[in-house]
Formats: sequence, C-alpha cells, structure tokens
Amino acid sequence: MNIAPLTAPLPDSYGRLLTYLRVSVTDRCDMRCIYCMSEDMTFLPKAEILSLDELGRLCASFIRHGVRRLRVTGGEPLVRRDVMDFFREMGGWLNRPDQQAGLDELTLTTNASRLAEFADGLRACGVRRVNVSLDSLDPDRFRRITRRGNLARTLDGIRAARQAGLDIRINTVAMAGVNADEFDTLIAWCGEIGADLCLIETMPMGETGEDRTDHYLPLSDVRRDLQQRWTLEPLTYRTGGPARYARIAETGRRIGFITPMTHNFCESCNRVRLSCTGRLYTCLGHEGSTDLRAPLRAGADDVQMMDHVRAAILRKPRGHDFLIGRNADDPARVTRHMSVTGG
Repeated sequence: MNIAPLTAPLPDSYGRLLTYLRVSVTDRCDMRCIYCMSEDMTFLPKAEILSLDELGRLCASFIRHGVRRLRVTGGEPLVRRDVMDFFREMGGWLNRPDQQAGLDELTLTTNASRLAEFADGLRACGVRRVNVSLDSLDPDRFRRITRRGNLARTLDGIRAARQAGLDIRINTVAMAGVNADEFDTLIAWCGEIGADLCLIETMPMGETGEDRTDHYLPLSDVRRDLQQRWTLEPLTYRTGGPARYARIAETGRRIGFITPMTHNFCESCNRVRLSCTGRLYTCLGHEGSTDLRAPLRAGADDVQMMDHVRAAILRKPRGHDFLIGRNADDPARVTRHMSVTGG
C-alpha cells in the first residue's frame, strides 16, 4: 500500500473531530437477538449491499481524513463471504509512519459464533481487540435471548480468540426480567477468563417483537447495586467509544457502562457509522442519514465523495433523542433495526 498523506480532518459544527468509524459489512446475522432485530427478519437484497471493494474505498477515504479507529460490525460480520479480504486490506492501514494517514486500531464486534474459525486470521490482519456480544451464560436463556444461538459455540469462539492472543470485551445488554440476575456471575466469569465486561442499556431501535419498556434497566441503578458486592474503582481508561470504565478490585478486570438513556455521552462523540448499503449515520439516535452509495456508483471521485461526507458531518446533531418509558408516545423512536446501522 502506498503511504497516503493525511488530508484535512472532518469536524462537525460543534468542533468535534471525527476519528472513529464503525462500518457494517452486512445486515445478515445467524442470531435474532430480542433487542436487535425481529425473529422473522427480511434481509436486504445483495444488489443493495456495497461490495467489499466499495466499502474499502470509502473506509480508505475516511482514514485519509483523520479516522484513527475502525470497528467492523454487522449484523454478524463474520458471516459475510470473503470478509477476511476486507480485514487484510484495512490491516494494511495500521502502524503507518507519523504524520501519515493510518489506523491506530482495527477492531471487531461479533457474536463469536464463527470466531473459532477466524481468530488466528484476525490476529494476522492486525486485530488485537474483539468485542463479543454475550447476554447470558445460561444455555437455555442464551437461546431465548438470541432466538437461535448456541452458547457452547460462542464460548468456543471466545476461547479461540484468547488463545490467538486477542483481548476480549464481553458486551452485555442489561435487561430487567431477562438477565439482571446474572451480572455477578458475568463479572466473576470475566475475571476467570481474563476479559473485560461492558454493560449496555437497551436502546429503542426498530420493532423487535419485544416490549423494551418492560426490559429497560437504568445502569445507574445497576452500578449502585454492584457496588454493594464489588469494589469499583473509577478509571480514565477509554477505548474511543462511549463506555466509561471502572476497575473491579476483586478480579483486576475492567467493567464498562454504556448509558445512552440515563446519561448520554454526546458531548465527546467522535463517531459515525457507515452501513453496508452505504448510508452514513452521524448519530445512532437519529433517523437522518446520507446516501453514499448513489454517488459512489455514479462514478464520483474521492474528492466528490468526501464533499458528501463533510456536508453530512456538519449536520451531525449535538446529541441523540432516545426515549423509552411507559409515558412515551413511541418507545421505538428510531425505526431502523440496530443490525441495519451496525450497532
């Protein structure tokens, strides 16, 4: 790969610089988690999905304009055919010389169902850290939450990733009446396997066939409860995303909290999301997006493409408008499913 000069960065109208891109490579998934998508999903036609070459071209343009962290998401990214070609291409942007465009980090969010197959290859591409979505350690409950997942297969993937030398963060969506009784178990288990844990408030995105009003669990309450049994020492540690971390003295591992509902993190937002269809979402909590597929396939050059991107980022809102609760007129304020945006 030729060394690319760093060009003008991408600020929004509030002075926040874009340094973190989350790119979805597919809307498809081999699970149907109750907070993410409906059980009877209709996935997008292949003609609407960007090719890996198209996604690579767009990501390269973002990197040339100051993106330093790239996270690959889905759906489930590892179900996409030839996805390792994309990881190899993006891995070529890692560890570039100072003052040149390049990535500090290439990461992945996965349900780990196929992680055992790809863990060594991901490490070879430069991936060093993987987020694994795991909401229960009980096999029956895991299957109910995912509607079709196999816990043993996911745990095999996590073990393979650890053996490959990848750092693991377990992402757990906190749901009242679903998995709220498992947080202590998850903390202890993460301590045993050497993984961090991140708890996430459920977000009102898309119709999933579940009443998320009943499942909503404020993490401020969860943290107060955990502090009755665990010593949580606040940390300044950041990964580039919205999680705020503490160290668990009893295990030596970190626990993160992502709180879009009880305490938004918008003032420092440095992220945008590129969907597998080429739509650029500058805020997870807003419907607005910009179509990059049409100009890309119409032959726009890189300068013209980034003009579209820059205009979109200048429209990035100050913060999201998530709302959930029994008095909300519409608990699912954002109609698209989480899997469309890539988390």
